[in-house]
Amino acid sequence: MLVRVEEAQPASSGVVRVHSSLGTVAVLWRGAAEVVGREHHVEWTVDEDIVWTVNAWPSPSAAPALREEGDRIVFRGQLSIFEDGCAALDVGGTSILFDLAAPPPPESGAGGAWVEVRVARDRVSLWPCAL
Repeated sequence: MLVRVEEAQPASSGVVRVHSSLGTVAVLWRGAAEVVGREHHVEWTVDEDIVWTVNAWPSPSAAPALREEGDRIVFRGQLSIFEDGCAALDVGGTSILFDLAAPPPPESGAGGAWVEVRVARDRVSLWPCAL
């Protein structure tokens, strides 16, 4: 995903404001500080499991999105479920990997469905990557 990275206050916190075509959020930046203020292709890392009906559920909208709700980051995308207990959320062409916790998504209807996943801001990191 191509994003524009801006410094957030306080600068020493490591948190940046990220602007993309899907929305704007503040997350932890794992790249070099001197590259803040530019555009980068990035990889999202989320260190929180999907817990169906707790932090993930079907979306009323079939369009990718990225937004903040209080201290949570909301990702909206299409969910793919794998046999090994993992899932990938396709958010506007970018895959974000998740582990699945109990209760898992329903076997019928969740795979390929549009869902929203809400995770704590401090569990989301952004890494610059070269394409």
